[in-house]
Amino acid sequence: MIQFQRSFFTTTTTTPSPSLRNLMFQLRSFRNPLISPHVNVTNFALQRCNRFPFRSFSFISNVTNFTALKTVNGFGFRISANGIGRSLPFSSATPEKKKNKQKKKESSSVSTSKETQDSSASTRLKKKEVNSCQVDLEKQLGKFTGKPLYPPVGKSVMVVESVTKAKVIQRYLGDMYEVLPSYGHVRDLASRSESVRPDDDFSMVWEVPSSAWTHLKSINAALSGANNLILASDPDREGEAIAWHIIEMLQQQGALHNNIFLARVVFHEITEQSIKIALQAPREINVNLFHAYLARRALDYLIGFNISPLLWRKLPSCQSVGRVQSAALSLICDRELEIDQFKPKEYWTMEAMFNMKEQRLTKDLTFLAHLTHFNSNKLNQFSITSGREARDVESKINSAEFRVVSMKISKVQSNPPTPYITSTLQQDAANKLNFSASHTMALAQKLYEGVELRNGITVGLITYIRTDGLHISDEAVANIRSLIIESYGHNFVAQSPPQYFSKVKNEQEAHEAIRPTNIRNLPSMLAGVLDEESLKLYTLIWSRTVSCQMEPANLEKIQVEFGNVDRSIMLRSSSSRVEFPGYQEVFTDIVTEAGRDRDSDGSNHDLAFEVLNSLKKEDLLHLVQTGARQHHTQPPPRYSEASLVKKLEDLGIGRPSTYASTLKVLKDRNYVTVNNRVLSPEFRGRMVSAFLSHHFSEVTDYSFTADIETELDNVSAGITKWKGLLGDYWMRFKSNCDHASDIPIYQVEKMLEKKFGDFLFGSLPNKSRSCPSCTEGTLIFKVTRFGSGYFIGCDQHPRCKFHILYGDEEKEDTPQPNITIGEEPKLLGFNSSNEKVLLKRGSYAIYVQLGEDRKGHTPKRTTVPYVKDLESTTLEDALALLQYPFTLAKHPEDGRPVIIKAAKDGYSIRHRSTIAHVPKNMKSSAVTLEKALELLSGEDARNVGGPHKRYSRVKDVEAL
Repeated sequence: MIQFQRSFFTTTTTTPSPSLRNLMFQLRSFRNPLISPHVNVTNFALQRCNRFPFRSFSFISNVTNFTALKTVNGFGFRISANGIGRSLPFSSATPEKKKNKQKKKESSSVSTSKETQDSSASTRLKKKEVNSCQVDLEKQLGKFTGKPLYPPVGKSVMVVESVTKAKVIQRYLGDMYEVLPSYGHVRDLASRSESVRPDDDFSMVWEVPSSAWTHLKSINAALSGANNLILASDPDREGEAIAWHIIEMLQQQGALHNNIFLARVVFHEITEQSIKIALQAPREINVNLFHAYLARRALDYLIGFNISPLLWRKLPSCQSVGRVQSAALSLICDRELEIDQFKPKEYWTMEAMFNMKEQRLTKDLTFLAHLTHFNSNKLNQFSITSGREARDVESKINSAEFRVVSMKISKVQSNPPTPYITSTLQQDAANKLNFSASHTMALAQKLYEGVELRNGITVGLITYIRTDGLHISDEAVANIRSLIIESYGHNFVAQSPPQYFSKVKNEQEAHEAIRPTNIRNLPSMLAGVLDEESLKLYTLIWSRTVSCQMEPANLEKIQVEFGNVDRSIMLRSSSSRVEFPGYQEVFTDIVTEAGRDRDSDGSNHDLAFEVLNSLKKEDLLHLVQTGARQHHTQPPPRYSEASLVKKLEDLGIGRPSTYASTLKVLKDRNYVTVNNRVLSPEFRGRMVSAFLSHHFSEVTDYSFTADIETELDNVSAGITKWKGLLGDYWMRFKSNCDHASDIPIYQVEKMLEKKFGDFLFGSLPNKSRSCPSCTEGTLIFKVTRFGSGYFIGCDQHPRCKFHILYGDEEKEDTPQPNITIGEEPKLLGFNSSNEKVLLKRGSYAIYVQLGEDRKGHTPKRTTVPYVKDLESTTLEDALALLQYPFTLAKHPEDGRPVIIKAAKDGYSIRHRSTIAHVPKNMKSSAVTLEKALELLSGEDARNVGGPHKRYSRVKDVEAL
């Protein structure tokens, strides 16, 4: 007799014999390992098993009280008096309920989570029988304890997110505690349509990733003989949700017996003391924080899964972006529009160099001054707007005699910077260390989770990294002040500890600022323990933390004015020097000299100050030389990652923990590119932003997105009901979706053509929109799912097939001669076969060409990398470039060629559909096969060309 029962968990009960259908299905599962033999088999599941991968679904409709789920992944549960269910290997009803089962069909298990089938599929199915049980919604999910859990009184199981954190905490707590990782979320919204159902009171369909079952099984096994289950996930909304899902999933599997007490603990730093203090103050799960998580998750889902299908139909090459990403993309695209519309203005400034006629000192007393008044009028930026006016002013200055008119010396204080929060850490790391936001957070996460020091002790070096709070604990402040006194003296420590306040509205989420857990872990002590980049980031955090408890820097500023006899022409010179360095002293040994005075151009402040301070009123001056400088107003700069994060923070859009992922999504979807730390929008991104702004103005509205964040804060504080927040927004959003779905594509194309007409057609010869092929048609804008997502074509199609297709650089390996813009082809010379070598500027890049264009013959062409000027390419360069692309070698695994290619942004390596860029500091001739394979397997490599990602058609059984 073959035993077909198989379970992820150790609990077993006696069950009725499975039906013949179940037995047949299990026999089939041994032949197909993708089908689990313990699943619940229904007509619905059998019809869907060939179309979806194996997943577990549950359905949330009420989260006010934590109660048990009845059916998940094929398990049914009997409800005992205390509300705790038992796991059964099949979803079979008890004999006394069979009669009711035949008479009545229930749509789902009513509980905090309930199992449901996809309603879109149910329309294609006839009646189906689903096993479900009603649950008392007032039953509590387990028993929470408020008693201290340290010192230990019995075996406890603690669950944290990561392996690193688990290992560190395990060393602190000893054998009476077993610390296990959950590897993040154990359950998330199902990544399919209708996972959030507004028509059903915003109920949600959740799925459990296959890997999560292994982690849950480990936790379940550890609970055998345990007295306490401690949930120690991060102290934020996400951490509260992780704890809630873990408890509920274990409850569903019957893993929480009557003698297990539950506890939620939070800590802001991974040190032995903080962990033990947290264990002495356990609490229940904060329902308000969990509701805020549900509201944010549902809101982002509704926006993404409703806008995405519209974008796929209206803009085939584009994907959707989330709520915060849409606002961030709108900021970048609006700035690009400002740059496009900017008109530069000319203006001139006048400078003069003086020295004293009577040298009272042996030192050089030459100093520079700038013109402030002319003809007794105060000058503004545009007072001198032409070279003729500048020369006239210069001649009058040269003919005048100047003397000191007035001197002013003032004292100025420079206050220390505030301690770091998540956003300011990302900004400073970008500005001073050239780290991206995501890279900064990855390094900070390692420092937070723990590093092994030279003494063999593993400890978290910094506090929790996702925070809005600026305050520092009293104990930490005392340690910082003690270190300042020892290292710098009593004069450098602030007279009283400065108090810093943040804008965070919810005190429950107001964590400490980012600081070292032990301020006496000096950066110099960690050299050789941390890698170079981690040490730089830790140094930045350490120096900022120390400086915030130090005295302000005292500066002395001097301002001297000079004038002619009637004072109709006035000039001014100023400088400053540091009297007392204060907090700036901590940065003297730091590479990133944050907080230093940046008013000068790098000259010696003390010397300039001494020169000006040596002057006296009415001193005659000798004019050494004058200079008129021409300027043009500059467009507003494009955002860098740092400036975009600061702008998002100023507008109240998103939360610090979301900024890194926001930027990553925009880059991964090719909506923006990063060149020299500057974010530039791709036209694909500008199309998406324009479409959303036109049809979903709320999604891209800055104030609306900020208001949503405020409402989410109110939900976490218990002020606003999360379903009420979703209901108010959904009514408006659904109306916009219905309206946008009825708009034909040609209207979208017309809207984009009107908005970006100058960009689209401005590069055409003579800026003419007449079709160069048929001469009768007009060139119009069209969208496509190929290339960059758009092209210019003739409106007489299909009679005229002329078009200009714009493609991605990876797919556009060979420059296309659609239209030559600007200069005529330049003859560089001849090759050994006496063929012309031409240099051309095409629609996409500058390229070299071997031979002339002839009908029926395509000449050899290669893009010139990193070149913007036609004059910078020689014949030798062109001949070398014409060798590309060439095969470096064959791949050792499949024998397919590994090819090196040239593109406008540099060289790249290609193997099949995988492309990796050659670093700019590496010559293409230095690339070996080993180096090529390393780049192709690196994180920066990506797949291009061909269809989008193909999802394997594995079989799926959904538990009903």
